[in-house]
Amino acid sequence: MRFCDAFEIPIVTFVDVPGFLPGTAQEHNGIIKHGAKLLFAYAEATVPKITVITRKAYGGAYDVMSSKHLRGDLNYAWPTAEIAVMGAKGAVEIIFRGKTADEIAARTKEYEDRFANPFVAASMGFIDEVIQPHSTRKRIALGLRKLRNKSLDNPWKKHDNIPL
Repeated sequence: MRFCDAFEIPIVTFVDVPGFLPGTAQEHNGIIKHGAKLLFAYAEATVPKITVITRKAYGGAYDVMSSKHLRGDLNYAWPTAEIAVMGAKGAVEIIFRGKTADEIAARTKEYEDRFANPFVAASMGFIDEVIQPHSTRKRIALGLRKLRNKSLDNPWKKHDNIPL
């Protein structure tokens, strides 16, 4: 990200991320440290940033991958995309704790039907447009043309304080 930003190369991100997996193994491998660097690099970049969510985009991992929350310029999603805080099964198991397996399965199906699509996120402004997979290349090219003269007026500062 920082290399692209330094040399004015636009950033195109394809997202299929089921979220950060909790656990001590990931913590020992530095998931927080590396995730913070990625988040900082996307937020700091001033070049055009286009994101295409192809399948899953859950939780903090969704935020880190050039979302609208990190100043992503154009965010597209395929109709098969799922954008949520967490997956349907995990969410239902938390919300309906103590229910039978059949009730959990029924609620999971209901949750998937209602929320496991990009249209909810688009209605909230987190996605600019839901596009068909076959039109992805054309949409990216059009987006790059639209953002050709992008300029940000950020306040002057000597340098950033990147998380190391």
